[in-house]
Amino acid sequence: MAAGGSAPELFTSIFGLFVVDSDVGFGTIVGSAVFNVLFVIAACAVFAGQVLHLTWWPLARDCTYYIVCLIILVLMIADQEITWYEALILLFLYVLYVVMMKYNSQLQIFVTGKTSTMFELVGKEEPLAR
Repeated sequence: MAAGGSAPELFTSIFGLFVVDSDVGFGTIVGSAVFNVLFVIAACAVFAGQVLHLTWWPLARDCTYYIVCLIILVLMIADQEITWYEALILLFLYVLYVVMMKYNSQLQIFVTGKTSTMFELVGKEEPLAR
């Protein structure tokens, strides 16, 4: 699903770069990515056929990684040019996210172990109810 949600941005960028020689805007790609991610999540919830119990972990994980990557991207495009090594860094960030998702369970245990004392102070984590 994630690859399907990212495919429109990839093909928009390729089309804008190689076919029409257009400057596809940063906002177009980022805005479209946010819409696709939210749409995919909403579609999964609508068609699940059961109540979904959500926790804070997937949202916190993805938002944190997305914000970090956007900051890196903004820093890279500050000079209005992406060099080959900057593109390689961005590709590496994608591969790193894929690896992070492979080890998601272990990462969640590590992070929740570090944040469990914070949740004990605030109260127990409860799933969202309708």
